[in-house]
Amino acid sequence: MSNPSLLILPGDGIGPEVMTEVRKIIDWYGTKRDLAFDVSEDLVGGAAYDKHGTPLHDDTMAKAQEVDAVLLGAVGGPKYDVLDFSVKPERGLLRLRKEMDLYANLRPAQCFDALADFSSLKKNVVAGLDIMIIRELTSGVYFGEPRGIIKEGNERVGINTQRYTESEIERVARSGFEMARKRGNKLCSMEKANVMESGVLWREVVQRIGDTEYPDVELSHMYADAGAMQLTRWPKQFDVIVTDNLFGDLLSDLAAMLTGSLGMLPSASLGAPMANGRPKALYEPVHGSAPDIAGQGKANPIACILSFAMALRYSFDQGDEATRLEQAVEKVLADGYRTADLLGEEGRSPVSTSEMGDAVVAALDASLS
Repeated sequence: MSNPSLLILPGDGIGPEVMTEVRKIIDWYGTKRDLAFDVSEDLVGGAAYDKHGTPLHDDTMAKAQEVDAVLLGAVGGPKYDVLDFSVKPERGLLRLRKEMDLYANLRPAQCFDALADFSSLKKNVVAGLDIMIIRELTSGVYFGEPRGIIKEGNERVGINTQRYTESEIERVARSGFEMARKRGNKLCSMEKANVMESGVLWREVVQRIGDTEYPDVELSHMYADAGAMQLTRWPKQFDVIVTDNLFGDLLSDLAAMLTGSLGMLPSASLGAPMANGRPKALYEPVHGSAPDIAGQGKANPIACILSFAMALRYSFDQGDEATRLEQAVEKVLADGYRTADLLGEEGRSPVSTSEMGDAVVAALDASLS
């Protein structure tokens, strides 16, 4: 039987640095757990534009459609700000999501005990936080037509269209309900049904799916602005949240900062099952390319490492090994290892990107004894 296949797209900025640490983890699994992967690597974002004049070459897109999972670092940087919108680095990522039809974006927000003091909220509010936000990723206002900047009379007008079909809402709702069943059996759906027709349809469809297919799951509805307020008031009231593309973008970033650092948070973008039964999938850290620290060994690789842990769980049916890796990260943090973004006011010296990766490998080794 062939090894599962993984396409690595390091991207720009700190992407290649954090991905180097993930490669150490992948190698460890091949050597120590007899869990080998067929790994290939290619370009995306600014790196792809520099070589091909496009943020995602057609050949790379074809590879992404064929492999079991894609692991991406980060894209973008100020040197590309002058490019036309159609070839900006971020368009490469959007093309991957759209053409792979990765409609469910899973963004966990978990606060490790060792980092509870790093949140902007009180420790008792965030300690033990473990929620999952599922964001619809391939429709909504980011993709709706008409869109653009047009001239009306003597001024320009920017237009974006919020658009959802019932089937688009149904499939991401089911992703939310299925995730809730695996966790606390509680799902909160967020929209703006009080002022948006798309929100009215969203609420009606989610309620229907809940009533007919998931009566065992406790379903609630909340306006997205109220949801943002409640996330900062008492986030542990939530378990799984499902929401649309725009609100999911905003709410998941808000939830990310509850944990203390964007450098800690992974994500998974999942689509329909392939012939082998696994969903099409792309995994990436939540953080950006951080060009201001690129090449300096300051980047935190944990979000990218935890993104690979999500790949182990959702694409490769290796839930126990995913837990092993997550526990190794937790041990490293409990032992006091900190990259620069996690130092706070503790006065200690930070470890480098590679030292943090080495520490996780050492913790994995310790897990075997």
